[in-house]
Amino acid sequence: MSKVEERLAALGVTLPEPVAPVANYVPFVRAGNLVHISGQVSTDASGGIKGIVGGAVDLETARKAARLCGINLIAQIKRACDGDLDRVRRVVKLGGFVQVEADFFDIPQVINGASDLMVEAFGEAGRHARSAVGVYRLPLNFAVEVDAVVEIA
Repeated sequence: MSKVEERLAALGVTLPEPVAPVANYVPFVRAGNLVHISGQVSTDASGGIKGIVGGAVDLETARKAARLCGINLIAQIKRACDGDLDRVRRVVKLGGFVQVEADFFDIPQVINGASDLMVEAFGEAGRHARSAVGVYRLPLNFAVEVDAVVEIA
């Protein structure tokens, strides 16, 4: 078990099987030492967190949704690293998208759910650049979607 997986286990996080694409794209693309991970939505075995943040989905639930996105990102990263998360040198950037009501502005706090997980899992290497954007709609009505760029060895 990698050091990263040991940290995840201590946090009570179990990585799922990576989610298959729902359209014409691949889950990740490796370009040199950079891996671009396609957007991962707030899904889990129960179906995930769907709906509009600031409406049916409150801030705390939206943070949990972003954390689910982070868990799904790490599952994809693990696959991109041939199963060895200790190959991650740096989480370079996260791009966060939140399906929001027109008057909801706490978007950065929502995406902290994914950002915090990256730091908890990867330590200093998990600190990253980021964007956090409120959007009108996300695929399949998921509350949050997050993509990533990761440097690996």
